[in-house]
Parts: sequence; C-alpha cells; structure tokens
Amino acid sequence: MQAFAALLDALLYTRSRNAKLRLIGDYLRATPDPDRGWALAALTGGLDLKAVQPKLIRTLIEDRVDPVLFRMSHDYVGDLAETVALLWPDPLTPETRPAPTLGEVVDRLRALSRVDAPKVVVELLDRLEPPGRYALLKLATGALRIGISARLAKTAFAQGFGVEVDAVEEVWHGLSPPYPELFEWVAGGAQPTAGDVATFRPFMLAHPLDELKLDLAEYAAEWKWDGIRIQLVHVAGQTRLFSRAGDDITGSFPDVAAAFSYPAVLDGELLVRGDVQGGEAASFNALQQRLGRKTPTGKAMADYPAFVRIYDVLFDGAEDLRAQPWTTRRARLEALMPRLDPARFDLSAVINAADFPALEAIRDGARDAAIEGLMLKRRNSPYVAGRRTGLWYKWKRDPLVADCVMMYAQRGHGKRSSFYSDYTFGCWTDDGQLSPVGKAYSGFTDAELAMLDKFVRANTVARFGPVREVAKTMVLEVAFDSIHRSTRHKSGVAMRFPRIARIRTDKPAAEADTVAALIKLIA
Repeated sequence: MQAFAALLDALLYTRSRNAKLRLIGDYLRATPDPDRGWALAALTGGLDLKAVQPKLIRTLIEDRVDPVLFRMSHDYVGDLAETVALLWPDPLTPETRPAPTLGEVVDRLRALSRVDAPKVVVELLDRLEPPGRYALLKLATGALRIGISARLAKTAFAQGFGVEVDAVEEVWHGLSPPYPELFEWVAGGAQPTAGDVATFRPFMLAHPLDELKLDLAEYAAEWKWDGIRIQLVHVAGQTRLFSRAGDDITGSFPDVAAAFSYPAVLDGELLVRGDVQGGEAASFNALQQRLGRKTPTGKAMADYPAFVRIYDVLFDGAEDLRAQPWTTRRARLEALMPRLDPARFDLSAVINAADFPALEAIRDGARDAAIEGLMLKRRNSPYVAGRRTGLWYKWKRDPLVADCVMMYAQRGHGKRSSFYSDYTFGCWTDDGQLSPVGKAYSGFTDAELAMLDKFVRANTVARFGPVREVAKTMVLEVAFDSIHRSTRHKSGVAMRFPRIARIRTDKPAAEADTVAALIKLIA
C-alpha cells in the first residue's frame, strides 16, 4: 500500500506526460501481483469501491481530534481525505502488524458491511502512514482523481512491458481486475484474445484543425454532432454499447441495444430526438436527461427516445475493415444501413463543398442545437486507434462568449485543493438581479488562478459550507460551445462546455450581459 500511495503522490505533482508514464511503468514492473493489477484498475477507473460514506470518515476523525480543529483544517485544505490523513492520530498502542498491501485493502473494502465499516476503516488507518491513509480514503470513498486518463495508464503498461498499446486496448474490456492474463502475457505467456465476446475497440480520434492547409479533395466532410460517441457491438447474439472511455452503457440505453441485432461493430453518435414527430436531433441538454441512469424509466425512454447517427464500420460480421480506406468502409456502411432499424439508426451525411471558404460558410451557418462543427476525414485513412496526424480533423465552430459576474467560488481538487478554482457566474435578469448561468474551472493560467483565489479570499461576503459567496464585482468573459434552455437552472439556460476566456478587470459588473441576451443565442 505504501508503494501505491507513493505513486499517487508522485503523479499528483508531476506535470510531464513522459514522466508520468515512467512512474507508472516502474511501479508496475516492481510491484508483485495482485497489487499491481489492482493499481492498474484504480488508475484506469476500473476499481469503483465506494465502500465508505464521507459522513463516516467525518465521524471517525471527530471522535479522535477536536471537531473545531478538524473543520478549520478541512476548510483550509479543502479535501477530506488529505485532511483526515494528516490529522489522524497514531494509535496509543502501536500495531505490530505490518502495513496492509493494496490487495488486502481491496479485498477488505469489497467485502465491507455497514456494521463492520467503522472498525475495519479504523484498523486500516492505524496501520498506515499519512500517504497510505490518503490513498486508502480515496479508494474507500470512490474519489480517486489524480489527473490520469485510462489511456495514459494503459500506455504506461504497454511501454513498461514492451507491448503495443493497441493490442492491450483490443482485449482490455474482455478482462477483469486484477488482470492476471495481461501480466502473464508480458511475462512470456499467451496473448489474450477478444474471442467470441462483445469487446470494445479503441476509437479513432481527431486532431483540432488549426490551419486550412489541407487539400479538400483528399478529405470528406461530415457534421460533428453534439451527443456522446459510442460503439455498437453485436457478436454471437450479444449486443453491447460502449462509451468513448470504453464503459459499458448498454443498461442505460436498452432501447438502442434491443434494436441492434446486425453482426457488426459500428462507430456513431448517441443522440435523442428533440421532436419525436420531426425526428431531428435535440441538444446535448436533452441527452443529459438519459445520461447517468443505470436503469432508465419507461417515461424517460418515451420522452427522450435515443438513436445513433452512424459514422463508421469497424467490423462487418467477422470481417475486420479497420485497415481498409475510409472510402471502402463508407461504401460498406451505406450498404448495411438498410438492415438497421431506421427509427434507431441513421447515417451521418457527407457534406459537399467546392472549397474551404464554401465549407467554412456552411460550418458557420449551422447553429443547430446538436451540431458542434465539422469533421474532416482523409478519404484513404484506415481506422486506427487514437489520434494520427493527417488523417482526421475536427473543425469546431468558433465559441460563443458572454461577460458574466462571479457569484460563488469553491476549492478545487488535487493540486488545486488549496485554491478557489471553481467559479459559478451569473448574468443580469430584467429586474436587475444576478441569476447563475454556469460554472467553470478551466481556461485560466496559474498566475490568473492565484489572482482569482486572492480576490475570493478578500471579497467573501457569505459562507455556505465549502462554498464562498463573493462581492459581485468581478467580470469574467466566458466562452462556451452552445447554449440551451434548461428547466434545471433558475436562469432557464444551460451552457455547453463553459470556460474562462478572459478576466475583465476593465469592465464594471453593471455592464455584464443579461440572461435575455443569452436566450437570444439559443439555436
């Protein structure tokens, strides 16, 4: 457990991608089974324990230290696990038992009952030093977030053992933690294979298009739809839906899964119908009504019917088409579309334009609620995992912007746990009141973060738990991809991907934008 805690600590304070790859690779090579498999599962999001509620952790620490001291410390640090790890007192009678291994921690947390939880958590914390306590609490509460993507962790495994990351991705979702097959393979055993199971294949991704230096004749253009990218897999009578991260979301969209029975692996965008009669795609805000529901209700499926706009075909039956050029795969996709239920599946259209200026005009003129921009796909490109230069590009619309007033702030997580880095901002209503329209925690530099944190501390007017209300004087220029009506927000609008574009110290708060002006931006 100490080695895993040291790895987490190092990763939190390492910015370099290559350095992170080396840290993870060195750990995986030096650590025995099953600890390294559980660590790999934790780093890739495959170890979701959530065995302990934060309320229990607070109760345990307040039984051992002055509650006022704990609350003041938690307020300053901003992270429960870090605060408790540092404040937890050494046991009066030192334990002679060694620190638990990561495997022991996982086994005990997976078998934890509500009655046994206090005793087990106390025993484990007493056997650990502060770094180990921090790692334990993060695992136990399901809050392990250290800025490591699943792809990066898999890449570290591949580089650490000298195998291809694409070969790892190919079989990853057919394996379970602590992944004994993977480690047997890199030790000289047989390579795992996907076999006759519905497994996830890594998506092909696109680079942002920064300059118009491409030959448009060599590329096909499609709309970039604003839903969630999914992979449809039907093998041996079994259907699975996978998200971009490789998560199995079949249970969340049983209506789509039930309609897909053609033996193939397809790449597409999951959307919902905005108007059931007209059949057009609704905004991402409508899709959110279906996301995150492990078992959707009949009403949710009826009110927000899901469908998939198909982009590509990876397998047609048992035939692997990924090495074929895009033109060949497109022809095969067009040929198989009539075999799919048109109520649940349609084809992403190819956009024809004479040149880039004409294509740019088409892109800029499309403010459809479900369109983010354009995709450019090289006509001779194979379907390869990850981002490959020169093959696919995403050409997003220029963002919308609005001047908003900071209303509330909250501390961040990890390296930002000591900074007020999450900002809720608002715009003016017709009666002269500020109404929240969004929340952002990105887009600013470290220097700007320090300045904003100082402003929050100096201008706090009220406290609501971890949230600070601030004086309404700081104007933030907020960039966002689109805006939609929302019944979940008091202002009646919801921004898509808001981020701080500029800090407008030059602008009085009274001159910030109005909610009415935002409503006019709705497609």
